[in-house]
Amino acid sequence: MPCGPWLWRMRWERLAFIHHRIDAAVLRPRIPPDLTVDEFDGSAWLGVVPFQMTDMMVRGLPGVPPWRRFPELNLRTYVVRDGCPGVWFFNLDAACWPLVVAGRGLYGFPYFRAAMRLEETAKGGMLMSRRPDGRAAFRGTYSSRGEVFLARPGTFEHWATERYRVYSGLCGRTRATDVHHRPWPLQEAEVEIQENGLFAASGLSIDEASPVVHYTSGVEVIAFAKAWAGSGKAWG
Repeated sequence: MPCGPWLWRMRWERLAFIHHRIDAAVLRPRIPPDLTVDEFDGSAWLGVVPFQMTDMMVRGLPGVPPWRRFPELNLRTYVVRDGCPGVWFFNLDAACWPLVVAGRGLYGFPYFRAAMRLEETAKGGMLMSRRPDGRAAFRGTYSSRGEVFLARPGTFEHWATERYRVYSGLCGRTRATDVHHRPWPLQEAEVEIQENGLFAASGLSIDEASPVVHYTSGVEVIAFAKAWAGSGKAWG
């Protein structure tokens, strides 16, 4: 648990982790130089993560309608700094313009506003997303299978999901934001993707056709104030 009071509270629901292998050398120029691209089983990984955000609020303030329920979709990879594993986002699409503005301006996260719809299904969800310029369109259905489990240390599931720091870049410097939640209640899952423009929108491509997929019903999350992770230098 990080020190100090939390700043944001929210819940992440009906979330899928859709992971693809990628060569770490491809990602290296796109990651700040003070972060190391993390690898598992000999490669880096890209995660496509669709989910529903609910009950988002700032500490001490009531929740307001734009923050109460909306879909989100992100493309991420995994990094390490000074021994602390974390997440690096290539893009985050959200159907909530206040979050897009705040996420970009205050934290340096690459948020984009998108028209999105998440339809809940018995075992997962179906997400459709498209930015106003037509880029990064996504359409796919994901569903769980099997029993709920907690990831064991040393497994891919634990390596990819149990991360409690998010790194971002602002003005050429690296920032760290800590989050806290209970361990993910995971299930194995399957996904059917009809359209996915996230990789191309970030200048990336993948060769692997069959991703590793997991599903979770969700967790309650608290996020703490951002901090400078290091002096860094300009990148791009």
